[in-house]
Amino acid sequence: MKRFCDVVLKVSTVFEFIGGVALIFIVVLTTTDVVLRAFGRPILGTYEIVAIGGGFLIGFVMPITSWKRGHIFVDFLVNKLPPGGRNFINIVTRCLGIVAFLGISWRSIGIGNTFRADGFVSSSLYLPLYPILYGLGICFFMLSMVLFCDLLKIMEGSYE
Repeated sequence: MKRFCDVVLKVSTVFEFIGGVALIFIVVLTTTDVVLRAFGRPILGTYEIVAIGGGFLIGFVMPITSWKRGHIFVDFLVNKLPPGGRNFINIVTRCLGIVAFLGISWRSIGIGNTFRADGFVSSSLYLPLYPILYGLGICFFMLSMVLFCDLLKIMEGSYE
C-alpha cells in the first residue's frame, strides 16, 4: 500500500511539473502577444493555445492539489462529527469521487478516440485535439488514484 501511494505521489509530482511548464508557457505567450500586439504583430492563435494550455494546466495539477488537500473544503459540519462519522463521510465522498473521475477519464479517452478518428482539429491553427483529451483522461485517472490512496489512508487511520 505504501509503495503504491508513493508511486502515485511521484507521478502526481511529475504532473505538477508539467502543469507548471504549461503555466509558464501561457504567461510567456500572453505577455509576448501583448507586447507584439502593440507593434501591430500579434501572435496568431494565442487565444486558442492559451485555452488548450489552460486545460492542460488545470488537468495536470488536480492530482497533486488533491494529494496536498490544496482545494477548498467546506468542512465545518464534518468537523463537528465524531471521528467515525468523519471517516464515513470521507469514505463515501472518496468512493463517489473515484467513480466520477474514472468515468470522466474513460469518456475523455473515448472522445479523444472519436476526435482522432474524425480528424477533429482546432479552429484557427488546426492543431489535433485528441492528444489533449488523452492527457486529461490520464490526469483524471491519476486523480482517482489519489482518492484511492486517501481511502487506504483512512482505512489504516493515517488520514487527517
